[in-house]
Amino acid sequence: MGELLSAVTSDVQTLFRQEVELAKTEVKQEATKAGKAAGMYGGAGFAGYMVLLFLSLAAVLGLANVMDGGWAALIVTAVWAVVAAVLYALGRARMRTVAPKPEQTVETLKENAQWARHPTR
Repeated sequence: MGELLSAVTSDVQTLFRQEVELAKTEVKQEATKAGKAAGMYGGAGFAGYMVLLFLSLAAVLGLANVMDGGWAALIVTAVWAVVAAVLYALGRARMRTVAPKPEQTVETLKENAQWARHPTR
């Protein structure tokens, strides 16, 4: 009976180790895919930045046909300043709603600690 129990325990430990290794491999593969996707997002962000830069330059040159180039550049700059101010205000408002402490996890940990001290309650 003891040998049988020892064999079952050994098999369960081996199975558990294999499952952990499988999980590690899957996580590594998913992390690699996520990293590549993040790189593509970064490239898309840079490309979007370049589009906005050249679109702004085109707007300045287009406005320069009807007014002085300095004023045209100032108008485009003012438009971008308004966009930046609005985005800043929206981001600041959202950031104020972020809770830096994971409230549910802290509460669960407190409950677990209380149960560990008094498991019969």
